[in-house]
Amino acid sequence: MAEGKDKVSESASDTPTVNVEEIIVGQNAMDTVSDRVKGLDANRYATKKTVAQGMLDIALLTSNASQLKYVLQVGPKHEFYTLLVVLISISIVLQALSAIVALVLGSILNINRQPDHRKAEILNDTSLAFKILSITINVVISILSSIRMDQYALLTV
Repeated sequence: MAEGKDKVSESASDTPTVNVEEIIVGQNAMDTVSDRVKGLDANRYATKKTVAQGMLDIALLTSNASQLKYVLQVGPKHEFYTLLVVLISISIVLQALSAIVALVLGSILNINRQPDHRKAEILNDTSLAFKILSITINVVISILSSIRMDQYALLTV
């Protein structure tokens, strides 16, 4: 037990001294670390997220256009022809409205101004509702399209 106390006292007496030059070099190292942290900018993340979301919206719009083309080519022979044409058209309109709302949010409203906060929040919620409805409709479209494909596969076997 006495040995442990001696070691503590020895380590306490061996306190390191700090050189002023080391502090200055340490500050340069801190600047480098802070530069790396600045690379993780929240604004840059939000921009990347917005671009990715826009690309997914374009992919969904392209998918809807392709589905509409297919249904129109098959024509009334398709079991759910009218329903699919209506649902795909509604989905495309909702996506277009969501894009218009996004343009208004991005170009007209300034979220840095307090009076625009409430308007931006309402438009953001509206855009979200349009997207949720569009995705829900697309799930139904996919289900109805797969039913037709399954029946076609059974007839060709």
